[in-house]
Amino acid sequence: MTLGRILFVSAGFAGLVSLSGCTERLGLVPAAPKSASIVVGDEPYAVGAAASVMAQGGNAVDAATAMYFALSVTYPVAAGLGGGGVCVVHDPATNRNEEFDFFAHDAAAGGAFAVPGNVGGFAALHAAFGHLPWPRVVSAAEGFASTGFPISQALATRLSASENVIRLDAGLAAEFMDESGHAKLAGAKVANPDLADTLAAIRIQGPDGFYAKNVGAQIVAYSTAQGGAIAGPEMAAYHATRGVPLPVHIGSQIVLIPGRDTGTGAFAGALFNRLARAAAANNAASNTEAAVVDATKKALADFNVTNLPNDLGSTGFAATDMSGQAVACAVTMNGPFGSGHTAQGTGVTLAKAPATSQAGLAAAFLIPVIATDADGRMVLTGAGAGGPVGTASIADALVRLGKGEAVTQRGKPDAAGIALYDTVNAILCQDTSCTALVDAGANGLGASPNR
Repeated sequence: MTLGRILFVSAGFAGLVSLSGCTERLGLVPAAPKSASIVVGDEPYAVGAAASVMAQGGNAVDAATAMYFALSVTYPVAAGLGGGGVCVVHDPATNRNEEFDFFAHDAAAGGAFAVPGNVGGFAALHAAFGHLPWPRVVSAAEGFASTGFPISQALATRLSASENVIRLDAGLAAEFMDESGHAKLAGAKVANPDLADTLAAIRIQGPDGFYAKNVGAQIVAYSTAQGGAIAGPEMAAYHATRGVPLPVHIGSQIVLIPGRDTGTGAFAGALFNRLARAAAANNAASNTEAAVVDATKKALADFNVTNLPNDLGSTGFAATDMSGQAVACAVTMNGPFGSGHTAQGTGVTLAKAPATSQAGLAAAFLIPVIATDADGRMVLTGAGAGGPVGTASIADALVRLGKGEAVTQRGKPDAAGIALYDTVNAILCQDTSCTALVDAGANGLGASPNR
């Protein structure tokens, strides 16, 4: 993959970014004019792939699609081909705002494995708004899987926490376990030839190469052998749902969030509406953080959420371009590496069925958002995918923006007493410039093609 002239920003805006087992000091992305080409996400190699696509003339949707497929290789703990998610798009050129829902869902006959949604979802997103040919946005991921890549610190952190899942699956263990039976460290080179073949089928045949042809048949056969109950017809018939995102007013901003008919939209809507009411009553005028914490606690109580695992197996990312097009996406495996079962011969680890234990709660806390000002200009594009803390962190930034405050770092919504793996990435536009706000608690990256 050729990155060309691309500028990077690490977590915290500047510092050390871990790539291929070593660290390189990289500078702050210079302030970009409003409407800027920026990508941000949790895993540096995937962010680099997205920035490369944008440098080759791709738009924000091309970049987000390329980032997803790269994540499926370089960050499969949260973004595997077997998972699902949701994206929100703002496209000024066509005056359209759209939501794409592609959650992995329970098989009709039950079982522990979900019917995968990510491939269908990103194919639908790209077909509707992408600019570059489909093979261009999939090829970087295929290259990572075929020739290999060094484990980034971002992936290594989550591999270490997921050892008990990895060692129980032959495919995951072969790729990510060392000879001592522990997760490989950052810098170790890994590859996945089976996954490369699957991505080649997707690149050449589109989503049919995954759902309706040989790969789909292999997934169904594996599911049947393992008692998972995914059937061929429901695999072949999978499609993403398109709709209109829900607009929520916070201050002078219009915030686009997933609709209330999804679990994620229901929770985010409840939280944001509480904040809007507090702002209208001037209760949030003096202490934004306290208002966000209070609203988060009450929203969790509304949904009877008390205990969650530390890692929900999710990630969020975003992209914007010079035309003003913006896209925010969040995906999940319903737990780290999902079911922990890789369909033999495909390299595809299947997500947990949402009905399994607490797996369904992961999707409830995917929160891609796009906020625009009164003139329709984007002010924030981002996603929280780390549980209610991620949703609260996005809300905190939006409230601060609505109050006219400078947002250079997030507040501390974890004061709500919830300690979860935190995944929040955003692109922020204030005054005359835009920049990447990378999750300060992780090892992600923001990048922009050099202008």
